[in-house]
Amino acid sequence: MNFTSFNPPVRTLMGPGPSDVHPRVLTAMARPTIGHLDPAFVAMMEEIKALLQYAFQTSNALTIPISAPASAGMEACFVNLVEPGEKVIVCINGVFGGRMKENVERSGGVPIVVDDAWGEPVDPNKLDDALKAHRDARIVAFVHAETSTGVQSDARKLAEIAHHHDCLAIVDTVTSLGGSPLKVDEWDLDAVFSGSQKCLSCPPGLSPVTFNDRAVDKIKKRNTKIQSWFLDLNLVMGYWGSGKRAYHHTAPVNQLYGLHEALAMLQEEGLENAWTRHQQQHHALRSGIEAMGLSFLVHPSARLPQLNAIMVPEGVDEAMLRSRLLNEYNLEIGAGLGELAGKIVRIGLMGYGANMKNVMYCLEALEAVLADMRAPIRTGVAMNAAQSAAVLN
Repeated sequence: MNFTSFNPPVRTLMGPGPSDVHPRVLTAMARPTIGHLDPAFVAMMEEIKALLQYAFQTSNALTIPISAPASAGMEACFVNLVEPGEKVIVCINGVFGGRMKENVERSGGVPIVVDDAWGEPVDPNKLDDALKAHRDARIVAFVHAETSTGVQSDARKLAEIAHHHDCLAIVDTVTSLGGSPLKVDEWDLDAVFSGSQKCLSCPPGLSPVTFNDRAVDKIKKRNTKIQSWFLDLNLVMGYWGSGKRAYHHTAPVNQLYGLHEALAMLQEEGLENAWTRHQQQHHALRSGIEAMGLSFLVHPSARLPQLNAIMVPEGVDEAMLRSRLLNEYNLEIGAGLGELAGKIVRIGLMGYGANMKNVMYCLEALEAVLADMRAPIRTGVAMNAAQSAAVLN
């Protein structure tokens, strides 16, 4: 076979991630590659750390991007903080809480599970009860913004309970960073990981993380060797720390150009303005969805503005719906996962993609395909409802 250049189709990405990448980020990534120890690149690394501190709202010195996707950021937290035989309370209310449990087990820890229904936030009372029953636990892990369901838990309250029981809090903020309020220092979160491909408008492949002094102290005082060489933060900080850099790995240079540009844009917009924009676009989408007669999985009080879990109408083949949107409209939305497979679709409003143009296009395409599939919806009202909500907000 003769292969030629790959030219991807132009899609509108409104699934659970990756999200649409801003043209400025793509342009930045096309700039000339330089060495990962070049003084100019090292200077940019320092700027990335400062910009991430702003995004996370933290002064933590150990605030860096892991050179791998968000799943590696999750793993970095667990392999560095969990020692063999250590009890970890894991709150599970969706797919990614389950992945946390898997990381505990693979790190040699003993997971104690706190279960909540998919689509419900983590119950602080259940966490408190679990910690009272397992007073020898030293870590609590939970998802702030559960991508599989579109539900947001009270990270501040959960961390407060963890600390009351002398535990560190490991927090998944993959879908919340840059999209909804996240205040690492004010909420006293210990080890936090995220991803580049959601509300930062960057391609996948980098995982911002931040660790406070309590977490760093636990890492330094481990009794056992960290099982991962690549993710051992004692080694990684030799490269990302201030002063003379020690070679650890060849950083993804152009990918980091893109992250720098995305974070600079976040600073230009203003973090609180970005949070507000995501909320406003959610209000518009919600108004259109509900006018159409569709409903949300998550109660409004715990709903993520940037990840909308919509119940599939009775009699509609969810996979066919998504396939038609992709093939006929070049519009990508997400499927339900696990026990929600076939029951919901997930519509993302993240980063650059959280705009009124995307909201209106999504509603138009969704109405057209559902009507053609003879779904029990109201037609001709969704876009006007969304437009009215946008004006009010």
